[in-house]
Amino acid sequence: MKKVGITGGIGSGKTTVCQLFELLGIPIYYADNKAKELIVKNEALRTKLIEAFGEETYLPDGSYNRVYIANIVFSDKKELEKLNHIVHPAMYQDGLDWHNAQEGVPYTLKEAAILFESKGHLQMDKTILVVAPEQIRIERVMKRDQTTVEAVQARIDKQLPDAEKIKLADYIILNDGKAPLVPQVLKIHDKLRGV
Repeated sequence: MKKVGITGGIGSGKTTVCQLFELLGIPIYYADNKAKELIVKNEALRTKLIEAFGEETYLPDGSYNRVYIANIVFSDKKELEKLNHIVHPAMYQDGLDWHNAQEGVPYTLKEAAILFESKGHLQMDKTILVVAPEQIRIERVMKRDQTTVEAVQARIDKQLPDAEKIKLADYIILNDGKAPLVPQVLKIHDKLRGV
């Protein structure tokens, strides 16, 4: 059973593409959602995060203090690396356990926003990149998050450019609102099934 990674920049529409793969019966591991869950529920991970960043890492109700951690890691690259070195091994193991538990499917999909940036693609058999023109991505995120052009642009600028991701991806899906998605997804699905 193949492990396939799927990614795309903010506003590329990778969630929509993932839903199409789910309709084909392909199980999807949503890494970003799973990370949020693990950070709260995995005791070993909680302990390591508190040791690294202090008791303020968690709020009195036990929830993860996102604002506190963001203020630390987004202003200091070394602190961000420290956070990633703690979280990524736990995420990798959880994703592997999930993949191994799947049955009766030709492949699984791991959806991750920073698949290439985190080197997660190196643990995959194949990768899919969802792309869209930057202007369309900005419009989608502004509408979805009720935010400004500047805020979206700042988030895009922090991500690896599509031109770099394209060099690393095995398959590209264009989600520009014009090219039909279903035929693109079906073509990749057939290739991954070996049809």
